[in-house]
Amino acid sequence: MFVPRHPTVWAMAGSLLLAPGGLAAAQTPAPDAASQTEESRPEKSSIQGDGAQTQAPTQEAPDGHVPYAPPPEEAAQLPPMPVVDNEEARKEADSLTRDFRHEVPVALKVSTARKTAWIALARQQLEQAGYVIDRPQVLVVVDRNPSVQRLCLILTLPNDPDWQVIGSTKVSTGTTGRKYYYITPTGVFTNTADRLGYRALGTKNENGIRGNGIKGMRVWDFGWQWAEKGWLPSREKGQIRLEMHATDPVYLEQRLGHTASEGCIRIPASLNVFIDKHGLIDAEYEQWAAVDMRFKALLRPDRKPTAISGVAVVVVDSADYRPDSDKTAALKENAGPSKLAARG
Repeated sequence: MFVPRHPTVWAMAGSLLLAPGGLAAAQTPAPDAASQTEESRPEKSSIQGDGAQTQAPTQEAPDGHVPYAPPPEEAAQLPPMPVVDNEEARKEADSLTRDFRHEVPVALKVSTARKTAWIALARQQLEQAGYVIDRPQVLVVVDRNPSVQRLCLILTLPNDPDWQVIGSTKVSTGTTGRKYYYITPTGVFTNTADRLGYRALGTKNENGIRGNGIKGMRVWDFGWQWAEKGWLPSREKGQIRLEMHATDPVYLEQRLGHTASEGCIRIPASLNVFIDKHGLIDAEYEQWAAVDMRFKALLRPDRKPTAISGVAVVVVDSADYRPDSDKTAALKENAGPSKLAARG
């Protein structure tokens, strides 16, 4: 993943997105993150290997670019979010689970104990962030625990604690002990219309590494986030551009399941396609695609967006999970013994 530093132009699905800087910016093509991977990145580079670009703690990017803000007059024309009842949502989740098994060959089984931990920790993060589940929707939960390193797709339901697991795979998040490598922050991160993601160009660096995977792989951009500097004992914080993306299919994908990134979330290529094809966190992008060609250009033309699409990725750390803590006990009491474990 990558956010351009100098030419404020993005190459997305055959279209150009121009940020402030005028037409002159379009004279220089946007580089691919693969040109700055952790294997080739010069020491002290401000662009991290997998695109976890760092910056000074300000509200705008290093080149002064202000995050994209859709025009308010267009917002009035947006189609409504898809809404189904809980029963229909469960049927859709069952269908996605079957698709997941066929389309994501690296899928892993999820134990009841792990489901319980992930759901409880995700609820805590949602509560802390003030994120309200007001419609049935898919939530992407990432466990950054170094001994776990997993992602889980979960159907969340309003006013129903019986959340449902759709599928799970290995991932890699930020590691420690290497200079300029950040620890992926916990929290709720949303794929909203105030930022435009992009797609990998698939180019290789001098070592033959594709930093964001093969051409066309989706890169989800969650904006500038504070993260701990994994190389410092003090865990001082800095800002990184947090993104979720594929990785090199030959050399790096086989290493998923271990901390390795410089702060971002690396996922398998098959999972990248699955999330992209079914629009699992593209609920707002789908709305804006109806009125803005830039969003339409980014989304797959062959996509089959689900009626339970969401916008959120929740990063948790199961090392912090205490099954017998007061908060967890309260969740169990409210949900009932068979509820918190979830279905699936």
